[in-house]
Amino acid sequence: MIGNPIYIWCALELKRYFDIDEPVSAANAQEIYDQTKRLIVKKHMTRRWCMEHSHVELVSTTEDPVDTLEYHQKMREDPSMKTRVISAFRPDRAMFLDDVEFKSYMGLLGESAGMEIGSFDRMLKALEARLQFFGRIGTTVSDDGIPYFKWEDYTDQEIEGIWKKAYEGKTLTEKECDQYRSAFLFEMGRMYCRNGFVMQLHIGTYLNANTSKVEAIGKSTGFDCTDNRTSVYSVGQLLDRLTRIGELPKTILYPLDGTKIENWAVLAAGFCEGGTKAKVQLGVPWWFNDQAFGIQRQFEAYANLYPVSLSVGMLTDSRSFISYPRHELYRRVLCDYFGRLVERGEYFGSEEDLKEMIEGVCYGNVKEFFGFE
Repeated sequence: MIGNPIYIWCALELKRYFDIDEPVSAANAQEIYDQTKRLIVKKHMTRRWCMEHSHVELVSTTEDPVDTLEYHQKMREDPSMKTRVISAFRPDRAMFLDDVEFKSYMGLLGESAGMEIGSFDRMLKALEARLQFFGRIGTTVSDDGIPYFKWEDYTDQEIEGIWKKAYEGKTLTEKECDQYRSAFLFEMGRMYCRNGFVMQLHIGTYLNANTSKVEAIGKSTGFDCTDNRTSVYSVGQLLDRLTRIGELPKTILYPLDGTKIENWAVLAAGFCEGGTKAKVQLGVPWWFNDQAFGIQRQFEAYANLYPVSLSVGMLTDSRSFISYPRHELYRRVLCDYFGRLVERGEYFGSEEDLKEMIEGVCYGNVKEFFGFE
């Protein structure tokens, strides 16, 4: 695993949670395994323990609009919970109208919202009802996955017709799918804006590349990869249309294609707005890119075109309760990047200024941007 992030992640996890600070090899693998097993029992290393040990103030899961959030409610009411837990609103299944489960999902959505859904407009009303339900547990976060998106102009009448075709299980053209996704993301952006949510767009996933393995093992088992079919132009059209009607929400772009960071940074910079700090910005490198090289690459590209000091900092969807050292790795790469700029004489501000910027990226900016104060 030399050069692979798993190597350094594991080393940091062993050090921070188990006080194991020695080279890992085949010779001591069993000893380390036995030691960690003993410590898990001795320290009662539950999920809460891991979060509290890592000083996690707030963590966000991501749930479908139809989720009851019953466990989120229970955690809110539990006085022993030291970490605040919210959920990001993820409406992807309502956008994938060409999925065979689209009609059945509309039934679930209508049931959760307490209303009948028979049109695109009614679907949006149901989604907004659920968005507001999510808001009542204190969340201001959305999460929209965009494996592929091409902006295509449309009329309201066309979208209602397309929605009905999908609901009835009829075959849709590629243009109709593009029109629907354009309308859906546009209306969700408006919805996020009026309800005070941040719109997060995860762009460029290529799911299930090895279909034979997916059929044999299942989805999300290691056969997804990056893609660059979603253009900067299409996302720019979405942001522009929302800006022109004064309903662009705070937005974070997460392009999975790490080789095009400059293009996305320029797009984000084009939608600055007075009164809102970094209203549209690049999110941290995610999924395949949230390792030292990917983080460093983004700093090098990003800072040339957009104030990196305004970034809301590290995010990871590792789903592991001992993966918080990945945030430490991010901080280390950030400080190394700033340090090299200072060493080369390319930054000559004060240490106080550096401290303020680092604390902002690593802690303060995210609280301000999402309203977590």
